[in-house]
Amino acid sequence: MSGLPDAFREVMAGVATPVAVVTTLSGGDPHGTTVSSFASLSLAPPMVMAALDRSSSLLGRLAVGAPFGVNVLGSSQADLAGLFARRAEDRFAGVAWSEDTGAPRLGGCPGWLACEVSDLVPGGDHVIVLATVLHASAGSGAPLTYHGRRFGTHTPVAA
Repeated sequence: MSGLPDAFREVMAGVATPVAVVTTLSGGDPHGTTVSSFASLSLAPPMVMAALDRSSSLLGRLAVGAPFGVNVLGSSQADLAGLFARRAEDRFAGVAWSEDTGAPRLGGCPGWLACEVSDLVPGGDHVIVLATVLHASAGSGAPLTYHGRRFGTHTPVAA
């Protein structure tokens, strides 16, 4: 059992995940953080889930019924992912964004989901945010992914 955390970490590093920035407004100010634990949950109704570290400053700003956004990053946005992953006072400094359905929408992202928190579920050292999708907007371009502790993108293989 003593080697399980390291082995688990290695196995999960081999799983490619999407990269997104989850955002919300609190007191009129934008807040956000990078997540790689994000997935669709349901089509009827449209729902997503994202896992936030219990120490995340964003988590304290979310409650059931709160609006938030999921900015799905594109392959050219690794710098943006890094910016929102850091523990910084104002991650939005110099970042283009606008309010959309009650949440900050970052400029240039190929995917946008406006959501409302449905439930917050404890999950180990994280909290799983279950959310109903209120609005979705899809653009074009390759997604930003995280694999092997590095940012990259998806490359289709021949069938």
